[in-house]
Amino acid sequence: MKLDVIKLDGGKAGDIELDAELFGLEPRTDILHRVVRWQRNNAQAGTHKVKTRSETSYSTKKIYRQKGTGGARHGDRNAPIFRKGGIYKGPTPRSHGHDLTKKFRKLGLRHALSAKAKAGELVVIENADSEGKTAALAKQVKDLGWKRALVIDGASVNEGFARAARNIEGLDILPTMGANVYDILKRDTLVITKAGVEALEARLK
Repeated sequence: MKLDVIKLDGGKAGDIELDAELFGLEPRTDILHRVVRWQRNNAQAGTHKVKTRSETSYSTKKIYRQKGTGGARHGDRNAPIFRKGGIYKGPTPRSHGHDLTKKFRKLGLRHALSAKAKAGELVVIENADSEGKTAALAKQVKDLGWKRALVIDGASVNEGFARAARNIEGLDILPTMGANVYDILKRDTLVITKAGVEALEARLK
């Protein structure tokens, strides 16, 4: 499939032939869901913790005698049924991450790129060069109509562009190796440089 290549100032810079194996698939939501879930679970801290009855700060003295009171049998006030007692089977620190094969992760990225291409939310630019001036880049982004955009550059990000984009709300930039399904799907517009397209094709082939 062919797509027009534009410059940051909105001018045309020719066109590019996109690989159908990366940008021409029929997007599958089940694959995208599995990869996004894997990403978000791996990012979850898992540091939640509650106190069990052995960790609460009550006395361990038996609160009243075992028999003869007419009440239930109890040990100490740390029991889970009492106010400020320990929590029974509460959360403890753990990893929420799970495995997903490298082959499937690559497949998910291909489907994410294809989903953006199919929705008409894919833009290819000649390069992401900038003098590092936020005001100038913000005007270009506004003129191009990008509200929530992710820019994927080549092997490394242009330092001036990254510096200028840092204070622009809704604009993020990643190198090719940082491209991921969650960030791609979260943005309204996916912008890839020509170098980024070549690097993605080399990475996902």
